[in-house]
Amino acid sequence: MSGYKKKLRAGIREHQWWHVIELAPGVITPGQADHRRLLPYLDIPADLSGKTVLDIGCWDGYFSFACEERGAEKVVASDVWEYAGRGAFDFARKTLGSEIEPLQASVYDLDPDIHGRFDLVLFLGVLYHLRHPLLALEKVASVTVPGGTVIIDTVIDVKHLSGPPLMKFYPGSEENSDPTNWWAPNPAAVTAMCKTAGLSKVTSRVQLYGGNRGIFHAVKASDKHVAKLAKKDHDARHCWQAKK
Repeated sequence: MSGYKKKLRAGIREHQWWHVIELAPGVITPGQADHRRLLPYLDIPADLSGKTVLDIGCWDGYFSFACEERGAEKVVASDVWEYAGRGAFDFARKTLGSEIEPLQASVYDLDPDIHGRFDLVLFLGVLYHLRHPLLALEKVASVTVPGGTVIIDTVIDVKHLSGPPLMKFYPGSEENSDPTNWWAPNPAAVTAMCKTAGLSKVTSRVQLYGGNRGIFHAVKASDKHVAKLAKKDHDARHCWQAKK
């Protein structure tokens, strides 16, 4: 083993890893989640030249680095890094010589006037962890350029794969013994929430993998369409309240 790889492995042991990331040939982080097989199913464009990317809930940054490797002009990796800190991400970023921009922010903090808008937004493994999923999707849509794509990976309700929009609520640790898992929407609910948030075209790319997860692509509507949706919603609710 070369001195560099020995030093690299020692550095890896200083951090807690969620993602499996190859930092050098044959040197791989001991992450809990190996998404190398999942990556092709997300259907991220092979060529992201000239595109801007936002990876929400990036953790160690595996998908952010994958987008940078595909030639993205700008990649922003956002997370709150509340559990293990940002050490693993920073170590990987430095080791890979990456120019990815870290952003310490919750999805609820995202603001197009502050953070800009992106051609591709990754929202992977986040939706079902949130107390306010519809608000989160509105924030995601707000930082996506019209015509841009949002890729969503989420736990879904496998008992209601067809039928009307439904979301299963987990008040405790019922889902995978994890108290941070709050929801399991069915595919119709994911589609309906996305459209309500201003994502006009939603397709289910992988309805089921890993037993209870799905992958969706959603296209951001035009600003005019989003404004029309907001006005329609406002008028309908105002009218309903006036009748009470």
